[in-house]
Amino acid sequence: MKHRLEYLGVRALLAAVQAMPGPLVRFFGTLVGLLSYTFDRGHRRIAERNLAAAFPVRSARERRAIVRAAFAHFGQLLFELLEFSTLPNDALLARVEFDGDERVRLAYAQGKGVLFVTGHFGFWELHAIVHALQFEPIGVVARALDNPYVNDLLERIRQRTGNFVLYRQGTIRRVMRTLEAGHGVAVLIDQHIQSRDAILVDFFERPAATTSSVAALALRTGAPVIPVFALPLGGGRYRMIYEHAVEPPDAAADGAVREFTQRCTDVLEMYVPRHPELWLWMHRRWREGGNESAVGAGNSGFV
Repeated sequence: MKHRLEYLGVRALLAAVQAMPGPLVRFFGTLVGLLSYTFDRGHRRIAERNLAAAFPVRSARERRAIVRAAFAHFGQLLFELLEFSTLPNDALLARVEFDGDERVRLAYAQGKGVLFVTGHFGFWELHAIVHALQFEPIGVVARALDNPYVNDLLERIRQRTGNFVLYRQGTIRRVMRTLEAGHGVAVLIDQHIQSRDAILVDFFERPAATTSSVAALALRTGAPVIPVFALPLGGGRYRMIYEHAVEPPDAAADGAVREFTQRCTDVLEMYVPRHPELWLWMHRRWREGGNESAVGAGNSGFV
């Protein structure tokens, strides 16, 4: 019953967003985010602790402002994603601009597939939707939501422009097949994980358990790894950025997987301080008590 009620609430919200003009969508998204900031004390405290560790020289007042802005941003992301799900394809493309098109085309031209990596940063969900229109559909690695009805709705939104979702079961095999066919796969690399493919790399000078699967697959297949970021331009417009491919280390060298994973993480760390309000500080990215012996370096799966 709870799942059905949640689903009906999301459907009602989707219908409301569809009837709203763009500025009102962004206003209510901000409002919902700020309400979450006010009442969700648990995640607010996590965000404050994370920011204090990442930016110790910034004042407490400045860090609180970033946390507040981050909550507002994720409210906007929710509403903008719902709005994007209702727009025709030409309207979607009219709302975005692309930076780095040629890097993507050159990467595809290698015929080894492409691994697109990013984090819970900016408007990553929108980026995947319009990527399929500008280039070609991609596989999106995701974790299923606990609510199956809401998850089905989110899956339809993610797949509306031709993308396909890759869930945990059988992910590696499907990713391999997608790359071997010369297509792209998008992966988020900034969540704490405890699976066998976890590897410790530095993120804001602190060890963070990170998936090693991207690096392991890239070294095995030769697929280029391109970091991607979706930044707001204001007025409901966005810049979709494709960075230079991450330079791979020698696959035969000791620690190649860890080094490649670190290089990918470093690109994300470069972006977060520029726009700290766009990253998911509410996530427990760093877990106390972890140690190197508890983290593997295998390549058994994605989160």
